[in-house]
Amino acid sequence: MKKSRHQKVAQRKRRIERRLRPRTWKAQATPMYRARNIQYEHSDRVRGLASGGIGAMHRVAQHTGLVESLDRHVQVLKVALPYHESDHVLGIAYNVLCGGTCLQDIELRRQDEVYLDALGAQRIPDPTTAGDFCRRFDEPAIEALQTAINETRVRVWRAQPAGFFDEAVIDADGTLAETTGQCKEGMDIAYNGVWGYHPLVVSLANTQEPLFLVNRSGNRPSAEGAAERFDQARALCRDAGFQRITFRGDTDFSQTQHLDRWNGEGVRFIFGYDASVGLIRRAEALPEAAWTPLVRRPAYEVQTEPRQRPTNVKAATIVDRGFKNLRLKAEAVAEFPYQPTACTKTYRMVVVRKNISVEQGDQRLFDEIRYFFYLTNDEATAAADIVFLANDRCNQENLIDQLKHGVGATRMPVDTLLSNWAYMVMAALAWTLKAWFALRLPETGRWAARHAAEKAAVLRMEFKAFLHAFMQIPVQVVRTSRRLVFRLLAWNPWQAVFLRGVDQLREPLQC
Repeated sequence: MKKSRHQKVAQRKRRIERRLRPRTWKAQATPMYRARNIQYEHSDRVRGLASGGIGAMHRVAQHTGLVESLDRHVQVLKVALPYHESDHVLGIAYNVLCGGTCLQDIELRRQDEVYLDALGAQRIPDPTTAGDFCRRFDEPAIEALQTAINETRVRVWRAQPAGFFDEAVIDADGTLAETTGQCKEGMDIAYNGVWGYHPLVVSLANTQEPLFLVNRSGNRPSAEGAAERFDQARALCRDAGFQRITFRGDTDFSQTQHLDRWNGEGVRFIFGYDASVGLIRRAEALPEAAWTPLVRRPAYEVQTEPRQRPTNVKAATIVDRGFKNLRLKAEAVAEFPYQPTACTKTYRMVVVRKNISVEQGDQRLFDEIRYFFYLTNDEATAAADIVFLANDRCNQENLIDQLKHGVGATRMPVDTLLSNWAYMVMAALAWTLKAWFALRLPETGRWAARHAAEKAAVLRMEFKAFLHAFMQIPVQVVRTSRRLVFRLLAWNPWQAVFLRGVDQLREPLQC
């Protein structure tokens, strides 16, 4: 960061810290909100933009070569009149990054003169044109769109330090995308009675990036097509330079017919496995000496002193009203060799035994034993650590929740399965751009440890928090003969990180 810019950021930080410093207040005669005679008027010369971070996101798209990749791979328009494919794709992603929740919100961006100037655009597609663009996609075109994004993704990965490539952990899961429409082609009723679609999400756990998104009819099995996407994700990560590959999934993704092939290709897998009667009998037949207590890792470390826990209102209500309650008493872990029917090789079955106390009110009724199974070809890692690795896959649920409710990628705003698939990929690009911005943050120099922690924090940040910290930055946009200046009009605690990332985007991508 330039010295003058660093000084201005530090000065603004000192001003707000002084304003919010601890003070001994006297009784105030009036409320703290004291503004009076508020008036609104138009500015003659100064023009502002609420989502000032959009300039940095557009710089990410240019810096990483995403714009060129989109125009090279995606060919759904015969002539650019006047928009290219990249204009349409980025228009949908930028709408999400500016807080838009539907296609109609693009019209707000389109009517914003400062927004258009900030992107150097005379005009952008309107919502109807954006919807028509989604309808132009067939399945090969959608695959080309994902190829363009993943080609750019590899370039971003290759600029990371060597430790980044130790292992790629690839997760897969399905999620239901409900729709209230009645005329959407491809929609169907799911197992739980919900009408809609059933997208498949294959993601990289290291960075929480969605590698492949597949839209499917609402009644399709969760793991349908997952093996092919696992193979594509493995090839992508191998090409990027990852040394080891790990596949993870829940019980629907055990993919036993592919395990021998993946094992032969050097892929580690950890899949949940259905608790069949035969497996339960084998677990029950294990001697007690085979079981080891499973000690869970603490959810967090107390930085100061432990605080007194508040009264558990929910537990007290359950007891008072005599509700039935399940309480986990103890866990133990064991293992035994197991060969699935579709496999020619024996693998390692790790089993968790949960002792659950069934209570009603304040009365303990009986104990119930439940078993959970995990199939893996990892013979070296301790059984407890295999369980923890499998449980860490639950973090993909957070990613899916962000794609659904933060980004809104699964809103399914168009009228066919393929057009909604295309929209889903384009909207999810907003989350990917957030991840790429985080990955481009430098973590070297005198403050390397602090910068690495900030980089990890931005990478894990929820989408809404990212919008508030990095996108909804009020700026004045000044156009000169050779420069487009975004003049910051406010300060927030993440501004130093934001500016450091913007400076890094001025350097060529070393991949």
